[in-house]
Parts: sequence; structure tokens; C-alpha cells
Amino acid sequence: MAATSGEQPVINKNKKHRKEKQPFAPDHNKGGIFTEESSFATLFPKYRENYLREVWSAVTKVLDPYGIACTLDLVHGSMSVRTTRKTFDPYIILKARDIIKLLARGVAITQAQKVLQDDMACDIIKIGNLVRNKDRFVKRRQRLIGPDGSTLKAIELLTQCYVLVQGNTVSVMGPYKSLKEVRRIVLDCMKNIHPIYRIKELMIRRELAKDPKLATESWDRFLPKFRKRHLKTSEKTSKKNEKLAVDDETRTKKEKPAKKVYTPFPPPQQPRKVDLQLESGEYFLKVHEREAREVQQRKQKQAEATLKRRAERAEAYVAPKEEAAPTVEEKRKRRHTEVDSDDRAGRSKKKKKAVATEA
Repeated sequence: MAATSGEQPVINKNKKHRKEKQPFAPDHNKGGIFTEESSFATLFPKYRENYLREVWSAVTKVLDPYGIACTLDLVHGSMSVRTTRKTFDPYIILKARDIIKLLARGVAITQAQKVLQDDMACDIIKIGNLVRNKDRFVKRRQRLIGPDGSTLKAIELLTQCYVLVQGNTVSVMGPYKSLKEVRRIVLDCMKNIHPIYRIKELMIRRELAKDPKLATESWDRFLPKFRKRHLKTSEKTSKKNEKLAVDDETRTKKEKPAKKVYTPFPPPQQPRKVDLQLESGEYFLKVHEREAREVQQRKQKQAEATLKRRAERAEAYVAPKEEAAPTVEEKRKRRHTEVDSDDRAGRSKKKKKAVATEA
């Protein structure tokens, strides 16, 4: 027991020399002040001007503790960040560049400032040039968002990322590993692969990660394989031939119409419209008389149609036939008839038994 209690826990060799990450402090910069100034600038669309003007004081307040200066140029429509003599972190200028990129792409400052954290990164995916057809592009972009944003919400929950679809770009913020997964989902969606397939795969991976027995095993047998199967030319022709054969069979199965009896004489000539008018006497009527006759015929047809419609409507209001409840006398007669029929049946059975015993 003493030997077992004295055993030390097994430490992974890969993680033996790793230390806990600490935020970069001014004491860590042993080189001192930077010799050269670094700066980045980005353009922003016109519709973001009012918002940026309102929140620019908050942007300067966020970047000031890190010694980063920022300027907003409304004339040229650009934002820029640069290092100063107070800057101590050499990597913070790249984080500041990511902030102004996210602000230009429609991300709020409250969300964009999280990029300054060490475990957070951002990725701006350009999707505008991936699909040529404009209508198809809009449909696939909407497919990424989903009904009421449900697909986007599922992606955010599974990857622990913030995703914003804006115009021709998709802005993503989150851990480095999750950024790759989101980029893969977005690019596959633009290639006409539905995001639900990747979401399902992420859900399965999440469940498999909980099992310590599967940590050293391959997960390929558990993951679903969704492959677009392109038919070869020979397979296409075989399918086409099968379809044609089925069509030929259906044509032969159909009953052929009976052949008409051949007669060498042509059909009788049909009377002309003038001949019909001559027979009815309409031809000799005057113009106003003819019009009056047409009006009368039209009114007669309308009256017949209204009568037919009224009859159809009245059918719904016709009461169904109800059977009257039987009176006391009818009930007595019915009982007497039932009793008589039972007595006759009993007598016939007795007679049959007696005949059978005698025989």
C-alpha cells in the first residue's frame, strides 16, 4: 500500500516543459523602445461612418493601455493604427490591425475588442468571388445563416466562435483551432455542401472527445462520409439506355386504338353559319332585333345558372331524414315477435333431437 501511495502521477513528455501562459507585461520587453514605427490602415464603407464616429472614443480607450495610437480619417474613409514610444508588446500592433478590420466589416466594438486577448484570433473569409451567379451566391449565403439564424447559432455553439456574415465576407472570432473549422464550413457551403453535414460531424467529434478510451484511436469509422458521387460517362450511358428500354416497354404495353373502317367517300359537308341562320330565321332579322335576341339568350342562360347555383346552395340546408323513435305499441309487437321466433327455434331443435334418437 505504501508503494502505491508513493507513486507519482505519469506526466506527458510533450507537456513536461510547458508553462502557463501569462499576459505580456512591460517587464517582459527587455529590448526597450522600438527603433521603428509600425502602422496599418484599412478602408471602411460609407454606411459605417456614423457608427465609427460614435464609438471612436471607445476604440482609443481600448488601445491606449497597450500604447497604440489610432486615427479615423473621414475624408478618405480609412482607419489606421500605429505604434508609439509607449508600446511594449511587439505583437499588439497585429491585434490592433485585426480590430480595425473587424470594425470595417460590421463587427461591434464590444465584440471586436476581445481580439486583444492572447487566446483569441480573427479570420475574415472572402466569399464574394467563390460563386459566379449572383442569385446562387445569395441563396448559399442565406443557407449559411439558416432560418432565423439557427445554422449560424449552431456553428457558434459548436466552435465557440463569433461569426458575422456581412456582404461579401464572413468575419470570425475565436480560438485558432476553431477558426479552421469555421473556414472549412463556410467554403464548403459556397461549394454547395450544406453546413448541416459539417455541424453533424462536429457534434459527433464532441461526443467522442468525452470518451477517454477513444483518445488514442482513429475516429474515421464514427464520422459520416458525405461524398458527391460523379457518374462516369459509361455509367451515364447505361442509365440512359435503361430508361429508354423502360419507356419502350411502357409504349408496347399500352393498348393500341382500334383501326377505323376505311371508306372511300369523304365525310358530309357541314352547314355554314349563314345556312344555320337561314334555317332559324335569324338571317332575316334586323340588327337591333338580332342584338335583342342575343341579350335575351344571355339572360336566359344567366337565369338557368343562378337557379342551378341556388339549388346547390340549398342542398346544404336540407335537413336529413330522421327516424322517429318507436312507440310503446311498436316495442310490444317487436318483443312478441322476438319471443315467438325464439319459441319456434327451440321447438325445431327439440324435433330434430327426437328424430335423431328414434333413428
